[in-house]
Amino acid sequence: MVQRRLSAKALWAAFALCLVIVSPSVLCAQTGGAEAAAPATMTVQSARDSIGTAANDSMVVASQVELMAEKKRLGTVLYNLKHSGIGKQFLAGGIFMYPLLLASIVAIVFIIERMFTLARARINIRKLMNEILVTMRSEGIDSALKVCERTRGPIAAVLHSGLLRAGRGPDAVKEAIETAGSIETSFLERGLVAIATVSQVAPLLGFLGTVSGMISAFAAIAAAEQVSAKVVASGIQEALITTATGLIIAIPASLGHSFFVSRIDRFVLEMEEASAELVNELIELGVEK
Repeated sequence: MVQRRLSAKALWAAFALCLVIVSPSVLCAQTGGAEAAAPATMTVQSARDSIGTAANDSMVVASQVELMAEKKRLGTVLYNLKHSGIGKQFLAGGIFMYPLLLASIVAIVFIIERMFTLARARINIRKLMNEILVTMRSEGIDSALKVCERTRGPIAAVLHSGLLRAGRGPDAVKEAIETAGSIETSFLERGLVAIATVSQVAPLLGFLGTVSGMISAFAAIAAAEQVSAKVVASGIQEALITTATGLIIAIPASLGHSFFVSRIDRFVLEMEEASAELVNELIELGVEK
């Protein structure tokens, strides 16, 4: 139960860490203005240049005022995200970038949580078994139970369940170990379905964004009187960005899923070996009906 509470805390901690990772860095943009001085005596051309410069300065000032109003409306973080390089690429990717962002957050959260949980579940199984067997031979089953209780991890929990049924014979011990093993294995595999789903869905979302971008590109070609690269550039860019994003998300998710599956299979093998050793020891000690 303690292990499960720690896992829930790790899940929330991973979610908070993920928000920190994907949040944009604070960017500082500094702009400077230039003032132009006109001579007392100006030709017609210089007067026109001066008027044009004044108009450009007015446009720059109006643009800066608009950007300041947008920054106040969105807030510093969202404003920097929108106008950063990553933000521009995100917006250029179209509407399918939002489900891809959600998929990336889900994958990162569960990968971090599973890494924390499996790292805590890892123990020295040989040392634990030696301690349990020595304690059980010298001090009895009750003392061996206390050894399991103060040891974290699924293997200790499985052995603890088996020792609780030691007085009912080897068959009862085996049944308790199998039940506890199934429960602990399910606990270790929690979250893997979400990671596997992200690894499969993210490329599909990327390809769907590709189709959407190509549809937009062909629609722009059909509506334009003269076809140019600029007309179809935005649609093609949207298609390429979503495809790349989907693959960038899916590859780490797939690698993480495979890694966790291999680690869990190793845990299951260690649980089976430890359980068989415990049952054999109980039979040798004559703990049977």
